[in-house]
Amino acid sequence: MINNDKYKELITYLKSLGKVVLAFSGGVDSTFLLKAAKEALGDDLKAVTIMSPYIPKWEIAEAKELVKELGVNHEIIEAPIIESIKYNPEDRCYLCKTAVFSMIISVAKEQGYNYVIDGTNFDDISDYRPGLRALKELEVKSPLLECKLTKEEIRGFSKELGLKTWDKPSYACLLTRIPYGGELKVEAFEKIENAERFMMSIGFRAVRVRCHGDLARIEVNRNDRNKLFDEEFLDTIASKIKECGFKYVTLDLQGYRVGSFNETIKKKMNNE
Repeated sequence: MINNDKYKELITYLKSLGKVVLAFSGGVDSTFLLKAAKEALGDDLKAVTIMSPYIPKWEIAEAKELVKELGVNHEIIEAPIIESIKYNPEDRCYLCKTAVFSMIISVAKEQGYNYVIDGTNFDDISDYRPGLRALKELEVKSPLLECKLTKEEIRGFSKELGLKTWDKPSYACLLTRIPYGGELKVEAFEKIENAERFMMSIGFRAVRVRCHGDLARIEVNRNDRNKLFDEEFLDTIASKIKECGFKYVTLDLQGYRVGSFNETIKKKMNNE
């Protein structure tokens, strides 16, 4: 056990919940929470992962592997693109989380678990995250938020616990690659996933391929932008991205930043 007051507080909090189902994505936060919950609750813990067209296949595979390594009971729930988010509304995160967490809650109730928990952390409340409202309405518990654990602390504890996700880049679902108001299509998600997998394979760990119809807008980590200033390299990237189904390929000069499509929402909110 980690000898840290915040970590001890987290373990105590988790023990107070009894039997729980953890909404597990395989990311930094949910993997750390899974490890802590396993320590606190043992077999009174179950992980549930959502499998949907907008969740990359590689992420589902990683989630399965991580749960198996930690020895936790695991269930996969298949979720379609629900009608209310078909055209990617600005509140799509709220609508999506309401739908998928309702599914997870149903599993928890049917199988005799007390609560559903998720990996929302203390830093998440500073960004535009309408999905947090859904979690509150559904009474989903967020232990990392309750114990005021930041992303930096979670990465530090994860490293101390030997979790290989400790330095994993943040990776939001593929809905965030489509502009608000754009129709959600399975083939678009496949294009995006394949394009991002290629970019990762050539060394860009933090990358987003934003889909604007036939155009791919690539965002890489700001510190990695200099790697792209090579004509032959750019030609190779353009060719491979087009093989994924895009007709045009462009580079976002600002580089990767969390929720770049949210910038339009924030501007609109500031003007109101």
